[in-house]
Amino acid sequence: MIRVGDGFFKAYKKVGSNKMERIYYIMYRKDGKLIEEKAGRASIDDMTPAKAANLRAQRIEGAQFTNQEKRDIARAEKEAEEGRWTIDRLWVEYKANKPTLKGIVTDQNRFDNYIKPNFGKKEPKEIIPLDVDRLRIKLLKKKSPGTVKNILELLRRITNFAVKKNLCEGVGFIIEMPKVNNSKTEDLTPDQLTRLLKTIEGSSNIQAANMMKMALFTGMRRSELFRLKWSQINFEKGFIKLVAPKGGVDQEIPLNNEARQLLSNHPRTKSVYVFPGRGGRQRTDIKKQVNKIKEAAGIPKEFRALHGLRHVYASILASSGKVDMYTLQKLLTHKSPQMTQRYAHLRDETLKNASDLAGEIIGEAMKKDDKVISLKNGNK
Repeated sequence: MIRVGDGFFKAYKKVGSNKMERIYYIMYRKDGKLIEEKAGRASIDDMTPAKAANLRAQRIEGAQFTNQEKRDIARAEKEAEEGRWTIDRLWVEYKANKPTLKGIVTDQNRFDNYIKPNFGKKEPKEIIPLDVDRLRIKLLKKKSPGTVKNILELLRRITNFAVKKNLCEGVGFIIEMPKVNNSKTEDLTPDQLTRLLKTIEGSSNIQAANMMKMALFTGMRRSELFRLKWSQINFEKGFIKLVAPKGGVDQEIPLNNEARQLLSNHPRTKSVYVFPGRGGRQRTDIKKQVNKIKEAAGIPKEFRALHGLRHVYASILASSGKVDMYTLQKLLTHKSPQMTQRYAHLRDETLKNASDLAGEIIGEAMKKDDKVISLKNGNK
């Protein structure tokens, strides 16, 4: 393996009939995914280390398609000549029509791993309900209902796109989705929260530690933290602008004192992102780092390090008895009040405790010189 600039490429010698030949392979990351592909041969393609490094730089900058993208385009063009709109071809067209599609890296992985192997060569009209049923049942044995639903929703999006653009017929049936229980509310006991905060404070990973604090201080989603730019933070007016939170319209949430202090002390880089990923680009994952902190604090495995802290933030506000459900909905940027209702029982419990306290105070007031005052008949 040979180092070139800030990256690597491999050069292999291949034994031919009477000679040895050098073949170059480049390695780089695109959209957070590591790619290794053939750059060319020294003899046939006149490939050199300098040319390989230049090719690698063009791939990173997006000036050239990856080998896989070239194969996908060639396949789509061939299918176009044949007049067939397969799922493979529709996916290429779908992406071309949505150049700023959010979550494209995740969607591409879902397509490559689950949709392409099962439906890639088929046209939508060739897919039958039994095909989808088999895939759903197979996936549910290893994947959560939420993950399976996301995979099938991507298939539905592609086929709906085909119909909307009058490219071909649709599947001709409703794709059945697994039932997903989204009402799960994660919480921590006071002792667990104290241990976690101490562990976060002692962590050497500033990016992971501060992301966890921001989730707890503001209730921001993981994706919102990944996309957060310094330009979205208004220190003067005290607001954070959330760009299209979970597919909705842009919204603003208050910048409280704890979040303000954290961001003011957070290390800045040349990147526009507050919590940048490799090379200053938008971060795509931090699961390993935050889970390390979570495990060190002895927090249960099923508790999600970032999304769970968003739930803790909401639970603390709901159980305080000082925040109504409408305000909580706005702080969490939920599209509908139904999503916020999962926390209503916490507020109800607070109200019940307050009512019980009122009863106790009144009960004590009714006692005078060990004589019980009856309010029922208005008699002393």
